[in-house]
Amino acid sequence: MIRKRVLARGEVQGVGFRYHARAQALHLGLVGYARNRPDGTVELELEGLEASVSRMLRWLETGPCYAVVTALEVSDVATTGESEFQITG
Repeated sequence: MIRKRVLARGEVQGVGFRYHARAQALHLGLVGYARNRPDGTVELELEGLEASVSRMLRWLETGPCYAVVTALEVSDVATTGESEFQITG
């Protein structure tokens, strides 16, 4: 199991980004969260099998159809053992 923190930059708020990301994460068996940040980015933490996290990172490069992702900042963080994927803010 691995966990990544992701900051998605671009037009990622107000376009359903967090809800589509949650659906994709659940489809891939991932846990974690997605939340809007005051600076206009969306922060996500993704935990699960390395292959599933990699697939999610590829999906996040473009996101849902109304989003325009200009950059992803990805870093490793410690696993937490969460049991669900939440939209927290």
